[in-house]
Amino acid sequence: MLKNNKKIYVYNEITKQRELFTPVNADKNRITMYVCGPTVYNYFHVGNARCFVVFDFIRRFLEYIGYKVDYVQNFTDIDDKMIQKAKDEDTSVREIAEKYIGEYIKDTTGLGVRPATVHPRATEHIPEIIDIINVLIEKNHAYPSSKDENGNSDVYFSAKSFEDYGKLSKIDIDELESGARVDIGEIKKDALDFVLWKAKKEGEPYWDSPWGEGRPGWHIECSAMAKKYLGDTIDFHCGGRDLAFPHHENEIAQSESAYGKPFANFWLHIGLINIENKKMSKSEGNFFTAREISEKYGYMPMRYFVLASTYRVPVNFSEDVIKSAKSSLERIFECGANIDFLLKSADIEDNISDEKTIKTLYLYKDKLIDALCDDFNTADAISVLFDFIREANTLMLNSDIKPSKKLLNSIKELYEEFCSLFGFTPEKKSDSGLSEEYINEQIEKRLTAKKEKDFKTADSIRDSLKEQGVILEDTSTGTKYKRV
Repeated sequence: MLKNNKKIYVYNEITKQRELFTPVNADKNRITMYVCGPTVYNYFHVGNARCFVVFDFIRRFLEYIGYKVDYVQNFTDIDDKMIQKAKDEDTSVREIAEKYIGEYIKDTTGLGVRPATVHPRATEHIPEIIDIINVLIEKNHAYPSSKDENGNSDVYFSAKSFEDYGKLSKIDIDELESGARVDIGEIKKDALDFVLWKAKKEGEPYWDSPWGEGRPGWHIECSAMAKKYLGDTIDFHCGGRDLAFPHHENEIAQSESAYGKPFANFWLHIGLINIENKKMSKSEGNFFTAREISEKYGYMPMRYFVLASTYRVPVNFSEDVIKSAKSSLERIFECGANIDFLLKSADIEDNISDEKTIKTLYLYKDKLIDALCDDFNTADAISVLFDFIREANTLMLNSDIKPSKKLLNSIKELYEEFCSLFGFTPEKKSDSGLSEEYINEQIEKRLTAKKEKDFKTADSIRDSLKEQGVILEDTSTGTKYKRV
């Protein structure tokens, strides 16, 4: 059951316009999402992190309003880069994949990205890949090359056999063809044709197929895995803007040629990230992994940074930007600390004005949902979150009337609901080794010393706790602490 009857409008990259979203399986409130995952040969960078966080958030929102979401994100675990990495490190492609899938899980867990419903690996879906290639050959959309000296063939997709080729990226096929080239060793009928199956080369992993020993091409992997887990037509196909051509264009051509149905109803592409106002690239030396950033600032500021802007626009990443994100998160978490602190000492169960105040607070939920129903506008939604936090802090800290337990619990419920939706969770601080009981005892001793005007002892207790990673804060409602 959906939480509301509000309509969702989404910018669709294939039509280049904002459209009303209706699920393929509307009668079941079921939504299917396919997200192009990483090629697992290295740590992923901040641009990849933006993709993973944004689509995790969209999934969270759709589930928040009542949809069931089948969320598939693949691992590309066979690829030229992986083969080269394995050679460089004198190990196997499989070991490289296992290592960096593990590192992916560590980083995405830190970023608050939940595991997909399914994380399929390309190498575990060779039969499905071979099946779709066979269908394409039977329908004259693909062809094998002549056999090499070992009896193995490449298989190519004939781009011109699909009359809508270029409909996603809007690339002129004639201009594209004039600039295309044939790589050494390729035997293609047309320069635009792309590989579905690669004949085995010396020292490379391979699988048996009707065309001899070889391995799949990159594009066909996603078509086969999307088909297996999500069906012929999926609701959302998602990835970075840099994947629109050729990867997503080729996926459309393969899947629609094979099955004669739309591959995806909506295409979502994430805007690129610039580093210090320059395009992120290894050659410029301005290429940062999510792991590098997390070691200096933590993971959550990265998540906030990503969600603070609308997903389709390019954004600039810099040290100042991530510091600002960290400060913004601290304001959010400080509100949560205020709620918990005040609930410990709240002695009023209910106030006469609570019902009206609580009703006003819950209007923020409607405002937040409205923002997100407009093409998943997280920037506006975060503005609503901060409006709520300002109002909550005013009611808790600046009101002439002491907040009741009922009001505090309502604030807490909304606060936790919003933070859960955004995936904002405080990162674990270094453990000071001090128990809550001990810290509270020291706070009481300090309070007694201040009452007796023994400020030297009071300051000594405060300084001692600070050295052990506990910061005290005196407020109008008592002394709070936080671990750092």
